[in-house]
Amino acid sequence: MVKTIQRFFAFCGEENRHKFRASIWLGVLQAIFEALKIPAIACMVRALLRGTVTTADILLSLGIMLLSILGSGFIKAKSTMLQTEAGYDTCAKKRVEIAEHMRYLPMGYFNENSLGQITSVTTNVMESLENVATRVVMLVCEGLLTTSLIIVMLLFFDWRIALVLLCGFALFLLANRFLQTAAGRLAPRKIEADEKLVEKVLEYLQGMTEVKAYHLTGVKSRELNDAIAENVKINTDMEMTLIPRMTIQSFLAKLTGVCMVGFSCAFYCAGSMDALTAVVMVISAFIVYASLETAGNYSALLRVVEVSVNRAQEILDTPQMDIAGESIEPAARELCADKVEFSYEKRKVIDGVSVLLPEKTTTAIVGPSGGGKTTLVNLLARFWDVDAGPVTLGGRNVKDYDMDSLMDNFSFVFQNVYLFHDTIANNIRFGQPEASMDAVIAAAKKACCHDFIMSLPDGYDTVIGEGGASLSGGEKQRISIARAMMKDAPVIFLDEATANVDPENENELMRAIQALTEEKTVVMIAHRLKTVEHADQILVIDHGRIVQQGTHESLMAEDGIYKTFIGERREAASWKVRT
Repeated sequence: MVKTIQRFFAFCGEENRHKFRASIWLGVLQAIFEALKIPAIACMVRALLRGTVTTADILLSLGIMLLSILGSGFIKAKSTMLQTEAGYDTCAKKRVEIAEHMRYLPMGYFNENSLGQITSVTTNVMESLENVATRVVMLVCEGLLTTSLIIVMLLFFDWRIALVLLCGFALFLLANRFLQTAAGRLAPRKIEADEKLVEKVLEYLQGMTEVKAYHLTGVKSRELNDAIAENVKINTDMEMTLIPRMTIQSFLAKLTGVCMVGFSCAFYCAGSMDALTAVVMVISAFIVYASLETAGNYSALLRVVEVSVNRAQEILDTPQMDIAGESIEPAARELCADKVEFSYEKRKVIDGVSVLLPEKTTTAIVGPSGGGKTTLVNLLARFWDVDAGPVTLGGRNVKDYDMDSLMDNFSFVFQNVYLFHDTIANNIRFGQPEASMDAVIAAAKKACCHDFIMSLPDGYDTVIGEGGASLSGGEKQRISIARAMMKDAPVIFLDEATANVDPENENELMRAIQALTEEKTVVMIAHRLKTVEHADQILVIDHGRIVQQGTHESLMAEDGIYKTFIGERREAASWKVRT
C-alpha cells in the first residue's frame, strides 16, 4: 500500500506532489477539527454529571462545536481544491508529456503497440487517475493518518483503550493486506480488458466500410461482443472477489469500535474509568470506525491506481530515438545512405543499400510490394534509426541533428492523408499556426484547391470531419499538398501521393505536386508511369536491396523488374471492357 502511494506521488511531479501532501495533512487537520466535537460534548457531559449546567458551560460547548464545524468546513474545501487542482493538472501534463514523448519514438513502436492501448492509456487510464486515483489516495492516507493520530491522543486519556484500538488497527491492516493481494491479481486483467475493448471498438468503427462490404458484421460484432463480455467478466470477478474481503475488513473496523465501547463501559463499571473519559472513548470509537471504513473501502482500488500509473509510465519509459543533436542548418540538402542496414524484429528489411540523392533532383523508388520501399524512405527521413551504415543530409549524419532541426528540412505527402477536425484554413496552416490568411490562400491556389474550397458552405472556415471524412480523396491530397507548401521545406517525401485519386482529379493533383516540388529535393514512392518516367533517377528495390538504378530510358533498355513493371502498367492502362 505504501509503495503504491509513493509511486503515485512520484508520478505526479514535484509541484503536484506538494499539493497532494498538503491536502493529506489538511485532511488530518480536518479530522482534528472534527474531533473537537468530543470536548464539546464532554463539556456538557461534565456539567450534567456535576448536576448544574451553567451559561458558561453552554457557551463553551457551543463555541467549541462552532469552531469544529467552521474549521472542518474551511479546511475540507481547501483540501478538496488542492486535490482537484493536483489531480487534473497531473493528468493534463502527463497527457502532454506522453504526446511529446511519442513524437520521438521510432515508428516501429506504433506497429508493436496497438492504437487501442495508446488510446486507452491517454483516455481511460488518465481519467481514472485524475478522478478515481486522486480521491482514493487522499482518503486512504487521511483515514490511516487520522486513526494513527487518534491512537496517540487516546494514550493521554486511557492507555488500555488505546491498546484495544491499536490491536484492532493491526488486524484491519492485516485484512487489508489480503484485500490488496487479491486486487493486485485482478487489476492488470481489468486494465488489459479495458484496452482490448477500446481497441475493438476503434477497429470496428474504422473498418466499418470493409465490415459491411464483406458481410462481416456478425464476425466483427462477435469480436466486439467478446471484448465487452470479457470486460464485464473481469469487473464482475473484481466485485465478487473483493467484496467479501472488504466485508471482513469492515467487520474488523466495526468490531474494533464495539470493543472500545465494551471495554470503556466495563472499566467504568469496575470503577477504573470515570464517566467523562468513558463518554470520550465511546465517541472516539465512532470516529475511528468512520475513518477506517472509508480508508478500507477505497484501498481496494489502490492496485488499479498502481497498474494505471505503470501503464502510463511504460510509454514514458520507452526509449526514444537519440534526439540530443545540434541545431544544424545544412549548406546543401543532398541525401545519402551508405551501406545501410535495418531489421524489423528478426527480419532484415534493408540490406546494404547505398544511394545518393542529389540536391534539387527527383528520385523515384519503385519495386514489388514488401520490397522495402517505404522502409527506405522512413530511414532517410529518420522515422527509424538504421542498424548499420550512416544516413546523411548535407554531409552530416542525420543523428547529428536534433529532431526538430532535422524535420525543418522535410515535408511529407502521404498516400493516406490525415486531416484534423478543424477548419480547412487551420489544416493548411498546421505547420505554421501563425501564418496569415493571405499565405493560406496563396498555398491553396498553388495546390489547386482554392476553387473547391470556395465552393464549400463556409469556404476556408468550413470545419471538416476527423480524418477529412467530408472530402474526397483528391481534395484531401491537395489540402495535404497545400499544407506541405506552407512549410516550404527543401526536401519533399511523396508516398504514393496519387495512388487513390480518381482520374478527374489526377491532372489537378499532378499540377499541385509539380508546384510543390519545384526546386526541391524530391523522394517519391510511385507506381504510376506519369510520376516515374520524368524522375532524375529511379531506384528499384527488391528484398531490401537496390537491384536496378538509373533513368527511365536506361532502365527500359535492360531486362529486369523495372521494364516488366512499366509493361504491366501500360497493359493495365490499355485494358478495356468489350461489349
